[in-house]
Amino acid sequence: MATNRHTQDNGQPPASDDKLQGLLAHLDEAIALLGEARDFAKPGKLPRVLDTARRVLLQPSGAAALESRAQALEEAGVFQDSDWATPQYLLPYLTTYSLKSADANTLVIEALSELRLLAVAQGDYPHPLVSAEQAHHYLTQVMALNLWLLFSTPSEAERETQGRLAQIPRHLFQHLAARIGYEHIIDKLIEEIWRILQQRPIQVDSVKQMITQIAICQADPDIDLGTSGQGADRLVSSLYGPSQASREDPGLEVYRERLASMDNTALQGEATGFARAMHDTGLVSPYHPVLLRHLIEHNDHLLAEALGLSSTGRDCLMCYRELVVALIRGAVHPATPQAVYGLSLTLERGILYQPPVAPALWRQLGLTLSEWSQARLNLALGEAVSPRARLLEGVLCMLGLPLGVGQGNNPTCQSARALSMWAYNDPDYLLQMVAWAARDDEIVMHFEGQAISSMESLSGVAQNLPMDLDPVSLIVVPHLDRIYAEMGRRCADRDGDPHRWVNPEFHGWWSGRGFRINVDVATGQLHDLDAFLRHFYASYHPYYNGNQPLIHPQPAGIAVTDSAARFIGWHAITILRVSLDPADVMRVYFYNPNNDSGQDWGDGVRVSTAGNGERFGEASLPFEQFASRLYIFHYDPLERGELAQIRQEELDRVTQYIHRSWGANRIPSADLQADAGPRPQDY
Repeated sequence: MATNRHTQDNGQPPASDDKLQGLLAHLDEAIALLGEARDFAKPGKLPRVLDTARRVLLQPSGAAALESRAQALEEAGVFQDSDWATPQYLLPYLTTYSLKSADANTLVIEALSELRLLAVAQGDYPHPLVSAEQAHHYLTQVMALNLWLLFSTPSEAERETQGRLAQIPRHLFQHLAARIGYEHIIDKLIEEIWRILQQRPIQVDSVKQMITQIAICQADPDIDLGTSGQGADRLVSSLYGPSQASREDPGLEVYRERLASMDNTALQGEATGFARAMHDTGLVSPYHPVLLRHLIEHNDHLLAEALGLSSTGRDCLMCYRELVVALIRGAVHPATPQAVYGLSLTLERGILYQPPVAPALWRQLGLTLSEWSQARLNLALGEAVSPRARLLEGVLCMLGLPLGVGQGNNPTCQSARALSMWAYNDPDYLLQMVAWAARDDEIVMHFEGQAISSMESLSGVAQNLPMDLDPVSLIVVPHLDRIYAEMGRRCADRDGDPHRWVNPEFHGWWSGRGFRINVDVATGQLHDLDAFLRHFYASYHPYYNGNQPLIHPQPAGIAVTDSAARFIGWHAITILRVSLDPADVMRVYFYNPNNDSGQDWGDGVRVSTAGNGERFGEASLPFEQFASRLYIFHYDPLERGELAQIRQEELDRVTQYIHRSWGANRIPSADLQADAGPRPQDY
C-alpha cells in the first residue's frame, strides 16, 4: 500500500526498498534464532525480534511485510507466555491503551498481534485457536474503536510520550483499512457508538470524535462505504445539524443571525428539534447553546421546549427560573455544550427542591477557583472558555448524570464511586466537596473522629495525577484519592479487610455498617462462602428480605474476570437496586465506574447495559451471576432476612460459577472445608 505520498515526520522521503529489505533480512534471521531457541532461552532472543520489527513497522510498507511473516512470528514464540498467546480471549477495547503505550515492546507486540489476526482473517494463516470470521470481527471492532489513528496526526501528548513510535499505529491502521475495507469498519463503529451512548457517560469527546470521523468518511469521494453506514445520519445530524436552521452546518455566527430573524413558530421548531436530538443520543450540538442563550434574552418561555423538559422539569424551571438563567449564562457555551444536557437532567431529577442544593449552586456560580484548579482545568480541557465555566459544566453533568462518572485509565474506582454516589444520593455534599477542592485546594474528611486533610496525606492509589477525567473529577479526585489511601493506612494493622471500616467513613452514613467478605485476607482463599451467599441473598434479594427495596446505594466489591473467566483484579462498584426485569428475571442493577460497563466476564456472565430494564448508566446481571462475582458487600445489621428459605441448590449454582472462574485457585483444602461455618439461623 506504500505510495510516493508517504513521508516521514521530518519531511524527508520514505526509506528506500533497499533499507526495508535489509531490515527484513535481519528480522528473518532473528525469527529463526528465536524459533530454534528452547523455551527457557526465548526471552533472551525476543528483544532482537521486537527491536527489528519496530524498525520495520516504521517503514510505510513494513506492515505488509510483517503480515506475510505473521505465522512464522507466532510459531517462533513471539507471543509465548503473554496475554497475546490466546487471541480468542483478546478484548478490542484494551488495544487503545496498548497502541498509546510509551513502551516500544508493548506497542510492537500489539501491532504484530493485529497483523497476525489480519492474516487469519484473510485466510492466509489457518489458526488453531481463532477462526477467520472471529479474527475479522475482532479487527473491525479494533479499527472502529481506534479510527482516529487513520485521520489524525500524532497529538502533542503522543509526541511527548511515544515520539517516533506514534507513527507505528498509524502505518498499521492504514494497512488494516486497506485490507479490511471501510464498509466493515463504519457499521461496527456506529454499533459501538450507540452501545456507549446508551450508558450516558459524562465524557463524550471520544464519541464526538468518532462521529466526526464518520462524517469525514461519508464526505470523502475516495472512500467507498458501499451499503454500510445505515444510521450514521442520525448521529452526525445530532452534532452538526439537529434543527431546520442548522441542518447544513452553517457555522455559529450564521446560525446566530438566523435566530435573530425568526418568529415564535420557527423558534419553537428549533427548540423541539434540538431537544429531540439531545435526549435521543445524549449528545449536544454546539448550536444548542447558541439557541439557549438567544432564548433567555428574547423568548425565555421556550426554554422548557429547548431543554426537552417533562412536567417535573418544567415545574422545577418555573420555581428556580432565575437560577436556571444564571446557570445558562455561566455554563452554557458552544465550547461546553454538554452543560445543556446536564442542566436538563438536573431539572428532571427535581433535586433543586432539596433545600441546600439551590444555594450551593449559587455559590458555585460565584466560586473563585484557586490557581492550581484553574491551571489543571486549562491544561486538561483547553482555554476556549473560562475554567469556572468548565467546572460548572462538569457540576451540571454530574448532577444530571450521576451514573455517568468514569474513572478514566486510573486506579481510582473508589473516588469515582464516591462522586457518583454523592451526586446520586447527597448532591449538596458533592457541591460542598467541589467548593472545598476548587477554592481551597484541600478537602478535610473524618475517619473515626479524626480529621484527615488531603494536603497533609501521603500519596494516593494513583501514582500520577489523573488527566483523562471530567471537570469535577479532575479537581476533586486527587484529594479523595489521598484521603482514601490514608484511611486505608490507618487500618493497616487491623485484622480483616480495611474496606469494613473505610467504606462507611469515606462514602457516607448510609453505607451499611454490617460487612461480609468471602475471601480470607491473610491467605487469599475462599472463606465461609455458603454463609456469605446466604447473607447476601437475605440482605438484598426481594424474595428473601421481605420484599424490601434497597433504600440507599451501597458500596460493594467484585472480582473482575475476563472473557475466559480468569481473575483480573478487585473492583469497586455500587449496588443500586434489585428487581425483576421485563422477562421476570431477578437482576441486580449496579453502577460500575470503569467507563464502559458492558463487559464479558466469561462463563456466560455478560454484563448488560440496555434491554433488560436498565436505566441510563446502570449495568445489570441476573442475581445468581452477580453473586458469583461479588466478594464484599455491606448491609444494615439491624435488618435481618429470612435465611432459612434460601434453597441450597440455588446457592450451589452460584458456588459453581465461582469455582469455574475467579475462585478456581482459591478453593480451601479439604480440612478447611470440613468446617461448614455458622448455620443460617445464627444470623
